[in-house]
Amino acid sequence: MLNLQNKVVIITGGTRGIGLEITRTFYENNAKVIIFGSKKETVDKAIEELQKEGKDIKGYYPNLNDYEEINNIVKEIYNENGHIDILINNAGISANKKIEDTSSEDFVKIMDINVNAMFNVSKAVVPYMKNNNGGVILNTSSMVSIYGQPSGIGYPTSKFAVNGFTKSLARELAPFNIRVNAVAPGITKTDMIESLPKEMINTLVDSIPLGRMGKPKDIANAFLFLASDMASYISGVVLQVDGLARN
Repeated sequence: MLNLQNKVVIITGGTRGIGLEITRTFYENNAKVIIFGSKKETVDKAIEELQKEGKDIKGYYPNLNDYEEINNIVKEIYNENGHIDILINNAGISANKKIEDTSSEDFVKIMDINVNAMFNVSKAVVPYMKNNNGGVILNTSSMVSIYGQPSGIGYPTSKFAVNGFTKSLARELAPFNIRVNAVAPGITKTDMIESLPKEMINTLVDSIPLGRMGKPKDIANAFLFLASDMASYISGVVLQVDGLARN
C-alpha cells in the first residue's frame, strides 16, 4: 500500500470501468475520494456499490463543459476539506466510426468530453493547489495517443491533445510544486472489452507481448504510484501501461 492519508482526491469519470477501480484503489490507500460522474443515476449506482464494500465516497454529477458549475463545486469541496491534493481527469468517451461517417457534432463531442472537460476541472483546481503549495494532476491518455487507430479519428486526436496538455501544464506548474502526468492504458479487461466476440479478444491478447490484457487494477496502480510521494520527482510523463503493446 502507498499511504495517501488525508489526501483529498477528485476523480472524474470515477463511476465505472477503470475510473471505478481507481476510486477503489485510492480509497483503500486512505485517500478521501470525491467522484464526478456524467449523471445522477451512475453516481448513485457507484456510491451504492462502493458502500456495500464499506467505502464512504461522495459524488457529484456536474456538466464538465460548464466551467462555472465546476468551479462552484470545486470551491465547495475545498471549503469542506481545506485542501485539494490530487485531481484525476479520467472522464472520456471513445469512437470507432470512419471519418466519412463522423459528423462535426461527433468530433466536437469527443473533444468536449476528453479535452475541454480536462481543461475546465484543472483550471478550477489549480488555484487551490497553489494555495496549498503543491498537488498532483493526472490525466487518462491511451495507447492510441502513441500509435493512432484505424478508425474513430476523434478519439486518438483527443488523446494526443491530452499528452500535449500534460507535458505543457507540467512545465507551467512545476514552480508551484504541482506535478502533472498521464497514464496511457493499453487493452484493458473492462465490460466493453468483455462484450466482444471471443475470437476478437483472443486476437487482441495475441498482440500483447506479455500475453494478457491489462486489468483495471493494473491501470489504477499506475495512477496510485504517480499520485504518491514515490513519484515526487516525476512530472510531464505519459506512462504507458500496455503490456509492451506495439502497433
